Amino acid sequence: MTARTLLDKLWMSHEIIRRDDGASLLWVDRHLVHEGSHHAFAKLEARGAGVAEPGLTFGVVDHYAPTRGRPERPEIARMIATLERNTAAHGITCFGLDDPRQGIVHVIGPEQGLTLPGLLINCGDSHTSTHGAFGALAFGIGATEVAHVLATQTIWQKKPAAMRIRFTGRLGPGVGAKDMALCWIAKLGADGARGHAIEYTGEAVRALSMEGRMTLCNLSIEGGARFGMIAPDAATFAHVKGRPFAPEGNVWDDAVAIWSTLPSDPDAAFAREVTLDASDIAPIVTWGTSPEDALPVTATVPDPDRAPATQAARVRAALDYMGLFAGQPLSEIAVDQVFIGSCTNARIEDLRAAAAVLAGRRARVPGLVSPGSQQVKAQAEAEGLDRIFMEAGLEWVGAGCSMCVAMNGDMVPPGKRCASTTNRNFRGRQGRGARTHLMSPAMVAAAAITGHLTDVRPMLAGRSAA
Repeated sequence: MTARTLLDKLWMSHEIIRRDDGASLLWVDRHLVHEGSHHAFAKLEARGAGVAEPGLTFGVVDHYAPTRGRPERPEIARMIATLERNTAAHGITCFGLDDPRQGIVHVIGPEQGLTLPGLLINCGDSHTSTHGAFGALAFGIGATEVAHVLATQTIWQKKPAAMRIRFTGRLGPGVGAKDMALCWIAKLGADGARGHAIEYTGEAVRALSMEGRMTLCNLSIEGGARFGMIAPDAATFAHVKGRPFAPEGNVWDDAVAIWSTLPSDPDAAFAREVTLDASDIAPIVTWGTSPEDALPVTATVPDPDRAPATQAARVRAALDYMGLFAGQPLSEIAVDQVFIGSCTNARIEDLRAAAAVLAGRRARVPGLVSPGSQQVKAQAEAEGLDRIFMEAGLEWVGAGCSMCVAMNGDMVPPGKRCASTTNRNFRGRQGRGARTHLMSPAMVAAAAITGHLTDVRPMLAGRSAA
């Protein structure tokens, strides 16, 4: 039998038929919908159709969820109410604003045990790749595809090529999954993995917690990949076991036996392979308007005149928007505020890492900390992390996408600069005219304390941080 990759195994187990053009009709195990799904439900209603598998579909209020109280704008309240009404009409479980399980869709899926190895998971959100950390086939879909999945519980897709990114060695202190992701994206470019599904492997990947693996897979999209995955192992099983929607008893034992067969065969062939030494990775920050515009915090702002001819104009435009100049030390860039949150870095481990830096210190700039779910919020408060953030001068708010998408009242004012744990630093992503620098939670905490981009490593002496 031909050796197979994790991608091969997952694809084959979900393929129903294949068209002459190579597209496969795939069975969808979990469909996650948020406030933006109203167009898809409207299409169903126009056709007089129902939801094929309401028990496999879950609604989540997150993109427009206010992090302080109730929605202030009527259009936001209407979108949230529409999702809750649509899910109720079709018998779909919804994690609404008043549900203690509410949170960011890519946080609560794993938290609730909805995300399991071997599943195919769709959501109308590009960062659905996060769930690939569990050995799942998980990718974002468009509005028309959301309607198709609702109506049929299937989706048409062409299989991407398999790509393996191997991280050898071990990460140094103060360096984590966010740095690993920004490192490979900077090296390969925003289109570096276009047309591929990434499987992350290697000693440094196996050493990551499940939270770290989710961060790594979450950012796969920013390097052009269709999605990212990590083969399930003992750490995966331990994280899943006992969660509300996870299998139990004999069913659990049978599931683990199946999940254990998913890792790529030792001699499986990949269309492309990249190897990086984790021990060479330093804390990384972005300087421009794409996640590929990233460098170690010890570096300087690049010179567009020294960039490849095909990149010079883009680099120049990015520096103009960001208000930076060539040769400027990254560690001297002052910030106006900070943000810790988003589906990339708002889990309990992320909050602990930031708190380890902030404990006993005072922030020089204002900032917002938004946990990834109500359950993460409760756990952080039980551990006293909220007090650390507030005593440092940062604001502790509720769960939701918050300042990552600037759709919910949380945003960066025009021209202001934000050190952020989010996934995108596009123009206007955090608010019209906002300037965003991406980095890890620990690095954001360091920037909060000093008021500028800062190498967190000296600040961790004698402290523990994930």
